[in-house]
Amino acid sequence: MAAADMASWINAQLRDPTSRFRLVNTRTGAAIADVVAGAFDPAARRRGLLGRDALGASEALIIAPTNAIHTFFMRFDIDVAFVARDGRIVKIRARIPPWRIAAALGAFAVVEVAAGVFEATGTKTGDTLALLRP
Repeated sequence: MAAADMASWINAQLRDPTSRFRLVNTRTGAAIADVVAGAFDPAARRRGLLGRDALGASEALIIAPTNAIHTFFMRFDIDVAFVARDGRIVKIRARIPPWRIAAALGAFAVVEVAAGVFEATGTKTGDTLALLRP
């Protein structure tokens, strides 16, 4: 899928993938992540977080387009938000351990963060996420 076909809340990161962005919950103003990576091509989506030993408390990976993920071969638990094109969270799965599958109808992207981050930031289904420059 071409970047132009993925127009959504991730547009800023698609246009300028080398820039730094913060991931913020627009309802609470809470910073979910200060370091945001994108996986927008097939190879990056397949790789995801594989091969890593952890995900920092202020890191996030956005995978798009997708509405499903797996944690096969991963070494740590993660929180996952399934996000619609407009940035609205349609589903959250907390503390997913390795060797699981999760999906959500209506999702366009998945945000993966360290286990416990969504609870710690008060992020809930229905909240909207935004990418902001630091």
